[in-house]
Formats: sequence, C-alpha cells, structure tokens
Amino acid sequence: MVNTKIMLNGIEIDNPVIPASGTFAFGYEFAPMYDLDILGSMSLKGTTAQARFGNPTPRIAETPSGMLNSVGLQNPGVDAVIREELPKLEKVFHKKAVANISGFSVEEYVECAEKFDACDAIGWLEINISCPNVHGGGMSFGTDPCEAAKVTAAVKKAVKKPVWIKLTPNVTDIAQVAKACEEEGADAVSMINTILGMRIDPKTRKPILANTMGGLSGPAVFPVALRMVWQVFEKISIPIVGMGGVASARDVIEMMLAGATAVQVGAANLVDPWACEKIIRDLPRVMEELKIENLSDIIGGAH
Repeated sequence: MVNTKIMLNGIEIDNPVIPASGTFAFGYEFAPMYDLDILGSMSLKGTTAQARFGNPTPRIAETPSGMLNSVGLQNPGVDAVIREELPKLEKVFHKKAVANISGFSVEEYVECAEKFDACDAIGWLEINISCPNVHGGGMSFGTDPCEAAKVTAAVKKAVKKPVWIKLTPNVTDIAQVAKACEEEGADAVSMINTILGMRIDPKTRKPILANTMGGLSGPAVFPVALRMVWQVFEKISIPIVGMGGVASARDVIEMMLAGATAVQVGAANLVDPWACEKIIRDLPRVMEELKIENLSDIIGGAH
C-alpha cells in the first residue's frame, strides 16, 4: 500500500495537497461539498491588518488555459478573520491550516503574523511578499532580495510557527530571492504566485480588467512554475511548497520531482470545487502506476 504522508517543517500531513490562498476562501465554505479533513492542509484567503474592499470590477478575465485576476486582497482584516472565520473553520476542519498574510509595510506583516501565531488552528504562516511596499516606491517586496530578506527577518523574529515566504515569479532570478529568504531564517518558500498579464477587449479597445493588469494562473503557467521550482531547489535546502497550474495527481508528482515537498492547487478549485478531493483520491492510483511507494522519496527526484 502506498504512503502519501509527508513531513512539512516537522509536522506530518496525510498528503501534500493544499488548496492555495485566494481560491478556497476561508475553507469552511467548501465543507458542504466534501470532507475537508481529506486535505493535507489549506491556505486561507490572504489577510491584511485592516479590512480591504479590493480593486474595482471587473476583476476577472478568462484566458486560454487560465485566468487573470485582480481582486486586490479583499478581506475583512486579521482581527475579524481570527474572531469570526477561524471558529467556523475549526468546526469542519480538524487539521492545522496555513495563514496567508499580506502587507504593505514590514510592520503590517509582523502585526498580522504575531496575531496568527497565537492561533491554535494555524500551523504555518505564509507571507505573501508580492504586495507593493508603500514605503519603497510601490515596488513589490518580492522583487528585491534585500526587501524580501527584511520581511523574512522581521517576521521570524516575532513568531514561533514555521514561516513560508510566498515568492513572486515576476523577477529575473527567483532563486536569488529564495536564497535571501533562507539566509534570514525562512522555514520554506511557497511558489509561484501569479504571473503579471492583461487582456484587451477589441470592441471597447480598453483593458478588460479595471486595474488594467492582473495575475495569470491556471494550466498555462504550470511549465513556468515547474521550471522555477527546479531552479530554486538547486539553490536552497529548505522545503518548497510548489504551485502554479496544478490540476491533477500527475501534476503533483511532477512538481514534487522538480523539488516541491508539498503542492498547492489554485485555479483548478475555481473551475471545479471538487478538484482537490479528486486529486487526493487519484494520487494512490497514480503512485502505484508509477511504482512510487513513499511519496516523500520522490522530492527532487528528477535532479
């Protein structure tokens, strides 16, 4: 019988499949569809210190083999998430969840991280450094290794739970950013976030998204994500949580062979709410077909 369990920062999870932040809301909304305890874990909707309405509409645009989104981190704020959302989740999900944290200053990242660090329902802190640095001219923290390192160091100093740094692919050398985060104590990196793109409506001759540009996700980005996971695995020794266009059990295997310890499923949840359940149930069959006994044995196996 195959073994799908893996160790992730000292915590054993039943399988490596984790719904990605922004595609699974706060989790409990999916409970009427299937038993959420089948999941390895789940990454909650991105949370900021204060409530955010998000970007103007339209926020979503379809593309071949994917989609663009420019939601703009709509969320009720960290205090409301802890007070209202986490108790609802704990009633239907009995494992540790991943808190996804966004911020527009180092201080905001630290504030949110400290609050989630005190929550029993949270096992890991995923720090999304794709946000614009309001004190640094608006450039994303994740595009500069030095800025990424500052966020990592500040959060690590403030918390006890494992810290994942979620990396943006919109850089020249993502491995350099990952290495900077590792050197400042990151426990893992999660990657990749969405790739910047846009669509134009030929009839109106204007961008479809109100924000002009948005993040591309879905199967179209899988080869790019796989390449970046491969590159980062060659440069760091901490775990990688791989994501970007994952839609099947075979995609999970491929991502792990490139170097991922766990794998997040994003846009596929928006196409099919049962996507993660189907992937998890199909994983043992695919492992048997490929003669894989222990899933943890294949991490980085293609290198």
